[in-house]
Amino acid sequence: MELVVGASEATMRSLLAKLGYLLSEEYTLIRGVNADIQYINDELATMQSFLRAYGGSHGDLMKDWMKQIRDITYDIEDCIDDSGHRLHGLRAGTPCYFLLSSLHELLTWWPRRDISSRISILKMRAQQIGERRDRYGVNNLDPGPTGSGTPPVAGFDVADNQAASLLQLVATRNPVGVEKHLDKLDRRVTCIVGFGGVGKTAIATALYRNFGEEFGHRAVVTVSQSSDLEAILRVIKDQVKPHTRNHEQQDGSEKKDGLAAAAIKRVWDHVSRGTSDVMTKCCRPGTSEHRRDRDHLKEELVEHLKGNRYLILIDDVWSAATLDSIINALPENENSRIIVTTRFHDVATTRREGDIRIVKGLAEQKSKELFMQAFRANLRSHLCRLSLDLKAATMFLFRIKSGRFVGGLPLAIVTMAGHVACNPRKSHEEWLDLCKALFPESGKADGKELTQEEVGRIVSHCYNDMPAEIKTCSLYLSIFPKGYKISRKRLTRRWIAESFVCEKEGLSAEDVAETYFNHLIRRKIIQPVEHNSNGKVKKFIVHDMVLELIVTKASKENFITVVGGNWLMQPPSSKVRRLSLQGSDSKRAKDTEKMNLSHVRSLTMFGSLNKQLPSHSFKFGIVQVLDLEGCKDFKHHHIIEICRMLLLKYLSLRKTDTKQLPDNIGKLKNLETLDIRETKVVELPNTICQLERLVNILGGDKTTRDALKLPEEMKKKKMKALRILSGIEIVEGSADLRHLTELRKLAIYKLKTLGSDASFKGLRSSIEYLGGYSLHTLIIDDESSDFVGSLDDLSSPPKFLLALELSGKMVKLPNWIKQLSVLNKLTLSLTALRTDNLKDLSKLDALFSLTFSFRAKQQDRQTLAIVAENKLYSNGEITVPDGRFKSLKLLCLSGPLLPLLSFSRNAMPELERLELRYSMLEGLFGAENLAKLKEVHLTSDDKENEDRMTKEIASELGALRRIDGTAPRIIFHQRPILVKPNSG
Repeated sequence: MELVVGASEATMRSLLAKLGYLLSEEYTLIRGVNADIQYINDELATMQSFLRAYGGSHGDLMKDWMKQIRDITYDIEDCIDDSGHRLHGLRAGTPCYFLLSSLHELLTWWPRRDISSRISILKMRAQQIGERRDRYGVNNLDPGPTGSGTPPVAGFDVADNQAASLLQLVATRNPVGVEKHLDKLDRRVTCIVGFGGVGKTAIATALYRNFGEEFGHRAVVTVSQSSDLEAILRVIKDQVKPHTRNHEQQDGSEKKDGLAAAAIKRVWDHVSRGTSDVMTKCCRPGTSEHRRDRDHLKEELVEHLKGNRYLILIDDVWSAATLDSIINALPENENSRIIVTTRFHDVATTRREGDIRIVKGLAEQKSKELFMQAFRANLRSHLCRLSLDLKAATMFLFRIKSGRFVGGLPLAIVTMAGHVACNPRKSHEEWLDLCKALFPESGKADGKELTQEEVGRIVSHCYNDMPAEIKTCSLYLSIFPKGYKISRKRLTRRWIAESFVCEKEGLSAEDVAETYFNHLIRRKIIQPVEHNSNGKVKKFIVHDMVLELIVTKASKENFITVVGGNWLMQPPSSKVRRLSLQGSDSKRAKDTEKMNLSHVRSLTMFGSLNKQLPSHSFKFGIVQVLDLEGCKDFKHHHIIEICRMLLLKYLSLRKTDTKQLPDNIGKLKNLETLDIRETKVVELPNTICQLERLVNILGGDKTTRDALKLPEEMKKKKMKALRILSGIEIVEGSADLRHLTELRKLAIYKLKTLGSDASFKGLRSSIEYLGGYSLHTLIIDDESSDFVGSLDDLSSPPKFLLALELSGKMVKLPNWIKQLSVLNKLTLSLTALRTDNLKDLSKLDALFSLTFSFRAKQQDRQTLAIVAENKLYSNGEITVPDGRFKSLKLLCLSGPLLPLLSFSRNAMPELERLELRYSMLEGLFGAENLAKLKEVHLTSDDKENEDRMTKEIASELGALRRIDGTAPRIIFHQRPILVKPNSG
């Protein structure tokens, strides 16, 4: 089964369910249409069964027939959803039902007739498609020769792939086999040249990371084919000269992010933000105004960077003229450096004074090393699948005939490693057949590097080898721009809203989506670049060549229409189903206006809302997914229009200028996810409680701890589907949440002083009650610390918690915390950092990450006094006990004053990363006892003493040698200089 409604069995099942519902509600249509609906229902069910039995390889006739099935399925679903949008039946219990029913039929006669007519036409189309299959002989289940070497793909067994994904951290490692390209940056411009997939960006990122500490100003920008100079310079300026409207807010953000961010994360942050901004600001109308803005940007950059050392990484340059313009806009400082990556040698040679580093395929030994590195990463959590055939396949891939197979580009090597790991039961002969199919000319040209065509063939084969439902989910990646850091949760929630994922084999839709996502990681289709502190992937990217393949397939199958961005695509010749506006110039904006957008089911926008979609076009009757995260120019009339999109399932207004949700939000009866994080919305309307299907309410600001006030009605409504309630404010009267029995995550960002112990008791009772159901994550930020201090009184602790965060000036830990046997993430106030507390926490065998942080906006004497008292209580130093913390891999300490920390001989045997952020650090002893420590991240908030203190600590750590002679990598984090807004 392939590409029938996007190759999604879940989508077809959803459609058949809708048809069944329509059959039971015949009275809402013209009588007699029941037979047509029944015919369509039966025909689609038969088509789906036929294609499921057919397999994964298709001839041209079959592909064309499948396309017809896909198109009619879309049209049927549009018709059904439109009927639900235009017609609303009366409930049987309505007073005077028979009288009102007759009146209702009279008033809705015309829309019912129109929909009935469309259903009759669709029935005829379905009948013709079935007849056409017989007429042209599309009924032979033998796939026949395809020439692709791709056998039919078996369905995806979710249960068989439920092995828990290995919790891990993103390590800052240098790329394999390119040591000669990582030499010091001796010239002003260093150009890294090579075709797609050879590892140019990886090399540039490593150089940026390795030498970045030497430069006071740094920036990364991705240059696409459609970018203009003004947009590129603006991205650079925003990084070398950051501004903020709210200094305190930005300061808090830096304090939070400084701990968890590694250099590689910062690079991808800049790439992601840079790509989006470049695309957003492309080709502004008004040539003279455009030139004035560009000249002003140049002047600002020159003024700010003149006399200062800077490092700029310019990734993926396609034009020599563009590169010249960028470099000429930067001041020629003697000790500043520019790194450039490009596929074209002519672009590199445009700077004759530059250092050109030509990247070629890896040598055989390094190819093996990279392959096994990627291969072992997949097998760590699937060791039970290792078989003799798999070992034989791995060895076979490095024999002479397949030397070209792995001796070429890193992308091909890593992708094939994922392919091999996901096919452990293939025989020796099957691997041989695969190599012959992919490289029929290999015997004539042994030892040569892979061509761009051959790399594309490998990537395409690895994609085609995936199960149909995984392919659907991977096609969805084309919605996001090139270089964009994609949030795992954002993606999986959208999969669910699109019905690509549903409950399966006793697992919830969320768990199935997680399994699909982990499979894409194992396949190396996506690359994690950032992990949460609980070890799960937080954000990822898609390699350019992989994304190019996915975008091409998605466009060919009319799965997604992309406008703007890095892809120069022809306007769609058929109806637009899913639309991604990735920032466009005025010409492409006009192309959007010409499109038929009445069938759009999913709309995603990046950049300015008004520039890409005029307000009169912001009307989509059947849209189910609306993602406006980060969009600018959001106005009040937009939210009014959104509240008329009655079929919405997923709505993200995150990081927009949304100020208030209207009462009409209660009309969105199908809404499952509402994301209003980092907006100005501070209160939910009472009508939100009418949304009985709502699963996720995401609000507030995690950095500033701005919170979302719950409506009074919520304590009366059950909202049985609600699983995540994040970023809320608890006030007196809203503390009872016991009716939310499906809640998995409760994040309280603000606790207003509760006037009575009864309020404390109500919230404690809710935590006890929900902890006995499905509560997995609990976050409480209590500045007064009164409530957090009362948690010791819980009679029944939430034993099933996986993540716990308690902020405040707590010193003593709740006694029940030692009973949380499955807890893997724990965040506490720095005031709880004591030797006795560490001894208690060391018994939590499942704990993966432990953080002690100081979250208050201003340092106060009480907190400093508590930290000092804790040190005295612990005999002058905080000691980490030995023989415990069996699973801990991440330890973070953040605060104005970090006391002397001492690690016992066998302390934290699995610790891989230590992150310290401080204004003053008294000392660090026993780091050589941390046997598996890979990285130490140091960030000082005291600018005056930063260099001296931090480098002194780093020198001591760098001089340490463990028993095996190795030492951890020391990584500095510079705190960006913030420019306060002018007083005027």
